[in-house]
Amino acid sequence: MRSSYSAVLRGGGENREHIVGIVASGKTTLARRLSERLNIPWYELDRIVYHRIGNARYKRTPEEQYEVIQEIDRQGAWIFEGTDRSSYRFLFEMADTVIFLDTPLWKRKIRIVTRFLKQNLGLEPCDYKPNLHMLKMMFKWTRDFEAGREAFEARLRLCQDKLIRLYDSDELVFANTTGTSTASR
Repeated sequence: MRSSYSAVLRGGGENREHIVGIVASGKTTLARRLSERLNIPWYELDRIVYHRIGNARYKRTPEEQYEVIQEIDRQGAWIFEGTDRSSYRFLFEMADTVIFLDTPLWKRKIRIVTRFLKQNLGLEPCDYKPNLHMLKMMFKWTRDFEAGREAFEARLRLCQDKLIRLYDSDELVFANTTGTSTASR
C-alpha cells in the first residue's frame, strides 16, 4: 500500500482513478481537485446508479451500471468516486489507483449535519430531497459502514499494491514534471 501522510500522484498517461469512501468523507471534493489537476473527467457513481431523466430519477440495474462504466472506460482516462457498492466493485480491479478516503468518524458526522443544513438553506445543491429521512439514512449508512469495516478492509487488501489511504482529502500531493511536489489545493 502506498501510505504516507502525503500521497503522491503523477499526471500523464491513461489514469484510471477510483476514489472510495463513506458518506461525507470528501470524495467529491477530492475527485474535483484531481480532475482539474490531471485534466481527467470525473464521475459520481451515485449519478450512474441513479439516472436522471427530466425531473425523474430511476435506479439502474447492476448490469446497466456496468455498461455505463464500461462505455466511460472505452473513452480513456477517468476518475470515479463513490461509496462501496457491490454493483461496481469491479472498479477496484479496473483502476490504476484506488484512493480510500478514511476520514475520521467525528469529522464525517459534522459534515453530514453541515451538508444537511446547507442543502436545506439552498447553499449546496443535491440530487435528492434533503429531509429528515435522508439525514437519518446518512447516519445509518455511516453506522453500517463502520459495522462492516472489516469486510471492506479485506477487499482493500486485494488491491494493496495500488492503494492510497488518505485521512483527509487535503493530504494528496502531486508530483510535477520537475520532480517537485505541489499540494492538491
